[in-house]
Amino acid sequence: MTSADEFVLQLLTDKGLLDEGALESARAKVTEDGYEGTEDTAALESLLADQVISQKQIAQVLAEEFNMEMVELSDVRVSAQALEIVPFELANRYKVIPLEADDSEVELAVFDPLDMDAIDSISHVIKRSIVCRVAPLEEIEKAIHQYYEGAHAEEVDSIFSEMEDPDALPSQIELPSAEGASEEEAPIIKYVHMVISEALKRRASDIHMEPLEKRFRVRYRIDGVLHEVENPPKRLQPSIVSRIKLMSNVSIAEKRVPQDGRINIKVGAKVIDLRVSTLPTAFGESIVMRILDKESLRLGLPELGFFSDDQAAFERIIALPDGVFLVTGPTGSGKSTTLYSALNYINHPDRKIITVEDPVEYEMAGVNQVQVRREVGMTFAAALRSMLRQAPNIIMVGEIRDKETAEIAINAALTGHMVFSTLHTNDAPSAVSRLIDIGIKPFLVAAAVRAVLAQRLVRRNCPNCRASCEHDEKLLNSLGIRPDQMSDASFMKGQGCLKCNGTGFRGRVGIFEMFNVNEELQSMIYEEASLVALRDKAREMGMRNMREDGIRKVIAGVTTPQEVLHATVSDSI
Repeated sequence: MTSADEFVLQLLTDKGLLDEGALESARAKVTEDGYEGTEDTAALESLLADQVISQKQIAQVLAEEFNMEMVELSDVRVSAQALEIVPFELANRYKVIPLEADDSEVELAVFDPLDMDAIDSISHVIKRSIVCRVAPLEEIEKAIHQYYEGAHAEEVDSIFSEMEDPDALPSQIELPSAEGASEEEAPIIKYVHMVISEALKRRASDIHMEPLEKRFRVRYRIDGVLHEVENPPKRLQPSIVSRIKLMSNVSIAEKRVPQDGRINIKVGAKVIDLRVSTLPTAFGESIVMRILDKESLRLGLPELGFFSDDQAAFERIIALPDGVFLVTGPTGSGKSTTLYSALNYINHPDRKIITVEDPVEYEMAGVNQVQVRREVGMTFAAALRSMLRQAPNIIMVGEIRDKETAEIAINAALTGHMVFSTLHTNDAPSAVSRLIDIGIKPFLVAAAVRAVLAQRLVRRNCPNCRASCEHDEKLLNSLGIRPDQMSDASFMKGQGCLKCNGTGFRGRVGIFEMFNVNEELQSMIYEEASLVALRDKAREMGMRNMREDGIRKVIAGVTTPQEVLHATVSDSI
């Protein structure tokens, strides 16, 4: 019903379908019940509930008044093209059913032809003009159920048949409840649950749902590589996006700006978070769900990919009482996992650890974690200032992005705190230049920075199907593996099996470049030596670059030459 309910009641009275006594009785009844809505709306609903009038009678008087055609939906066959053009989300929201459609016009059965806002909204979305026919509301709802719910169920079942056996999916997964969902929504809920369950089973780190012009693409990021899976029909796109937005507690109505939300999933005794991001694009809203598994925090240092010598150096640095330790690399290179694993390693009851993050991705027992909230003034810098008054031993700053944050972090290190943070640089020595470029004085950088770790991630050979192999000699030469190194090499390659989905890889491992700042390098930083000079001196003192660390892992059979070539650059470039 709309604000035109008074007009409808007057029409019914004028046509002799409703007498004044019945109307006054209905109005008195709703007044006694203390109904909060408008009196006419409440009276009309009361008359319908008491069967004094029917929806069919209302539809007939409206059709006559506006010279519109009354349609019997039970006698009409809705065209498939019309269902494609008007998605379920629109039909269900505005209680309309499309009858026929062409490139410029859609014929709709509506209950309330006075609701011009709804008709204009539908016309704007489908980019076609609307021709209205009138039908009773109960018949429209029945038609929506008949045409959309059946089509949803059939199409979703066809998607499931292309996916892996649902019975093989993790049996202990508990997703947000679908209780109270209508029959029309149930297949969509089932599909979204299936996509998430399948992603968890395949060890995906992200689920990407991307609206393209003629299809709705779904991809999983597994071990850093995107794999496309069976796509749902394009016409289900609005319903799937709405369901995910509902699960992640963001506004379903807002489609013009990006939104961020979270979904919590319980797998047995383990809780997994999905960080959900929506982004408006030319063909609809793109959804990315990042899977945050807290178990990854408990990785030991060897699992990160450290060999024993690098691990010993890493353990020595993170156990220092003060200074700045930076981890550098591009987005998705595992910086957060490395820092969290370091915090987990040094997290003892006799130490106070505070982190400031944007956002807090993982919750760690025994660690005070602060969420950045710029809208209320809680920036990295503001949080850092307050943290120092909490007398921590160790501070972790999610990322150093500006001069103010960098200055506070450096000053914290110089006043007896150990500070962990990340920077976006291509290699380890570049972190020194980056801090100076931000505006930190070289003598402060020299005094505070203890070490910089640069890293990348490469895929690990599947332990279940890896076997000895001979790699192409040109490939090994381009990687820089010398003939004398090949004699001791145990080159391996995954052959592809069920456990790795036929890729030959399972999991990822880090390749590292550790830049330790000793007295000699401190002097060079203080004297503003060039980046090239710093890198050459560090190499002279034994620093391995990421490619050389990758070569060690290729020789040990951990990964393949192609992986290292894709992830690193040569010093000669």
